[in-house]
Amino acid sequence: MSKKTSKEPSLHLNLKHGKVICRLFSDIAPNHVKRIIELVEDKSYDNVVFHRVIEGFMAQTGDVQFGNKLQGFSKDRCGMGGSSKSNLKQEFSDIPFDKGILGMARSQDPNSANSQFFIMLEDGHFLNGNYTVFGKVTRGMNNVHKIKKGNAELNGSVDDPDEIVTAKIKY
Repeated sequence: MSKKTSKEPSLHLNLKHGKVICRLFSDIAPNHVKRIIELVEDKSYDNVVFHRVIEGFMAQTGDVQFGNKLQGFSKDRCGMGGSSKSNLKQEFSDIPFDKGILGMARSQDPNSANSQFFIMLEDGHFLNGNYTVFGKVTRGMNNVHKIKKGNAELNGSVDDPDEIVTAKIKY
């Protein structure tokens, strides 16, 4: 069997409902993709919850500080943390926020993305040009849709949230 020769890395998320495979856009958002790869290779995303999931919009994860179900999990603080690495400068593009797109979460400051990211459950073009797109789900979107949804009245906050069991990078 020959080795995959694609220059673009892929992110493999193992969820309780199955695998999700995402192509990463190194050419579009090189610094964000590099950050995701570093955090995956450090196993920082393993056991991190999807703390904010809004039906018809997106599923957010990646709070490696307060979102790890096995260590340091804080339901009240989850979504407020990041990694110990510095924040990233935005790498906005003209790629639309269609269903399956991966975007970096941030505060109101466009240069505040760190470790949190979201997967679009449906198109959300009102986000276009305002958040960094760094990848797209290529397989397993059905498993993304099975992630436990949050309370819409509480901005998608999830009680007993699902998590990324393991995350891996493949080339």
